[in-house]
Amino acid sequence: MATLQEVAARARVSIATVSRVLNKSDKVVPETRLTVEQALRELGYRPSRVARRLRMNSGRAHLVGLIIPDIQNPFYAEIARGVEDAAYASEYALILCNSDENPDKERFYLEVMQAESVDGIVLPPFSDTDFAVVELIKTGLPVVCVDRSLAKVKTDLVEVDNYQGALEAVNHLLDKGHERIGLIEGRSQVSTNRERRRGYLDALAARGIAPRKELMRAGDFKQESGRVLANELLDLRKPPTALFVCNNLMTVGALAGIHPRRLRVPEDVAVVGFDDLPWAEALDPPPTVVRQPAYEVGRQAMELLLKRIVEPTRPPVTVRLRPELVVRKST
Repeated sequence: MATLQEVAARARVSIATVSRVLNKSDKVVPETRLTVEQALRELGYRPSRVARRLRMNSGRAHLVGLIIPDIQNPFYAEIARGVEDAAYASEYALILCNSDENPDKERFYLEVMQAESVDGIVLPPFSDTDFAVVELIKTGLPVVCVDRSLAKVKTDLVEVDNYQGALEAVNHLLDKGHERIGLIEGRSQVSTNRERRRGYLDALAARGIAPRKELMRAGDFKQESGRVLANELLDLRKPPTALFVCNNLMTVGALAGIHPRRLRVPEDVAVVGFDDLPWAEALDPPPTVVRQPAYEVGRQAMELLLKRIVEPTRPPVTVRLRPELVVRKST
């Protein structure tokens, strides 16, 4: 059976345009409508009966979308669980997509969700200037951001106090006597990363310690970058005595880089990560982390989306939840 994507490619239009033709929207010019209808006939496309069954007399689909950057990251898996539970409790079905931190893939899934006439979308934007998300918001489709914010567009937002979490993590290392603290951060275009970096810098400044550029490395939130960057820091002539790693997968990577060196954790190098791991106690040693209430982030984001669907003109709100420093044996 042909897909919406195949019809759009045959007609040389967007997926959203195909959806408008199928829904008999008056926003499609006659020439484009004829081209799409011809492509539908040639490919034998049949609309989804499941999607049609979900549509209610209220005009809503009772269908919402969730795009997460990395389905293998337990933090986003917990967010997805919170979103799905809240959606199901209100009799909404959920379309879940994984963008892989790829803006083109994110844009593709946004088009698919528009084509499926979702009532709203929850997502962490790829960056704080995410053009595809900004353009989507302009259409009036309800959007709630989680974990990451947009710089110039106000939306409903549920996030964790990343600055405070980083401040507490680095202060913990400073209290342990560490002054050469390495930073392994993620992408600078992401608001959460910048807040964690700011917490790191302010914690050092409050103790009169000047930040050292050679002790700071930027990765991509993936496990392999944590390993590579930890090795770079530990290869320095005067390596750091502690590492602050800005997400869970990079923390696992950093530990994977440390162990082959026969370095003792925390005696030779201490480690604090941001985000907890469900298998943290199985690691040797179990890492000290800044734990985020990820499930609650997802649950509250879905609740905000449902309110936005009912009250589309209400002012945007920001919910900021507190993280928790969980001290284990890596410090």
